[in-house]
Order: sequence, then C-alpha cells, then structure tokens
Amino acid sequence: MKRTKEVNLPGMRKQWRSFAVAPVTAAISAGLLAGCSETKEDARLYHTLNDCKSDNPGYATQCEMAYEDALKEAARTAPKFSTRRDCTEEFGMNSCVEAPNNNWFMPAMAGFMFARLIDNQRGYYSQPMFSSSYPSSRYYGRWMTADGYDYGSYRYKKAKVLIGKEQMKPKPTVTRTISRGGFGSSAAAKSSWSSSSSSSRSWGG
Repeated sequence: MKRTKEVNLPGMRKQWRSFAVAPVTAAISAGLLAGCSETKEDARLYHTLNDCKSDNPGYATQCEMAYEDALKEAARTAPKFSTRRDCTEEFGMNSCVEAPNNNWFMPAMAGFMFARLIDNQRGYYSQPMFSSSYPSSRYYGRWMTADGYDYGSYRYKKAKVLIGKEQMKPKPTVTRTISRGGFGSSAAAKSSWSSSSSSSRSWGG
C-alpha cells in the first residue's frame, strides 16, 4: 500500500470532550511491572494543549512543540483500518479520520503524553495518546499508546504516570491496515506485558 507523504495534521485533532475536573491520583502505569530497578520519569497525560500549558507555567513553548510532535507521531504510528466502519467499531463515532491520498482510516489523537526531561536534547518527551469512545470496546475510556500500552482511565483532564525507557522507545511506523479487533489484540498483549515480539508489531510495518 502506498504511504502518504503528507498528512493533514489539523484534521487529526479530535473534538476534545470536556470532563468535570476530579482529584487526580498517581496512575499506575504498566511500566511499573517491568522491574523496580529501572529509573522512571514523571509524565503527564493531557487532553488538550491548553491543559499542558496551564499545568506547566513557563513551559508553553515546550508544550506546543510536544503537541505538534505528538500529532506527527500519531500520523506515523496510529493503527490503520481499511474501512471507516472498522475504525469506528474500535474507537467510536466521530473518533476516526481519513488519511489524505490513502484508502485507510485511523483514530484521531485523543491527547498526548508530556514529560520534562533535563537530559533530553529537546528538554521534553512526548507521544500521542488514543482512547476508544465505543462502549463495546475493551479499551473504552482508556488511555492507550500506539503500541498498545494501557495507562488507565481517560476520564481525568490530566493524569500523572511513570514511564521507563521501554515506553519511550520510538514506535514502529505503521504501513499496513488491520481489521476490527487488531488494536484490542495488541493492546491486550502489551498491557499484560507479553514477551512475544509479534505482539508489539500487530499493526506495524
């Protein structure tokens, strides 16, 4: 399948849903199960760019760059579906977008992860986050990364998580489409920390 060279990033921006602000407790990421000896970094999950800016006074520029980076990564790494129906039955109505110049559909970015890292050349780390609004999906209302890690409930406006080097590794570029259920299969494997290498590539190139 021919890959696109241009992706309409503004079209990927999801119509953000508003939630009542609730006290946020530290979310236990799947990375905590990988081993206690690994150094972890604090990160935040935000629904919107403004959430990041308001939570990080003085780091507005970093939030903006992190958000744009996440959009680009979403276009590169998000699961791709051959039909809109397959996508919506996994992620919900109004949550999928069509990639320009291609015959596939993908979930719109539901938010992004942001971490301020002193030892990082950019000074920050980011990656796109996805969430399903389809009630029958196993991952309905969950924060999910492109490679299938589950970071907890999507209901909070912002959440704190701990991430390790494994979660910060570059995600594989997705060049082929999957049918309904492909996302769930990969996510189930990753959230249970499957050792199978194939599970991390269930929608990879």
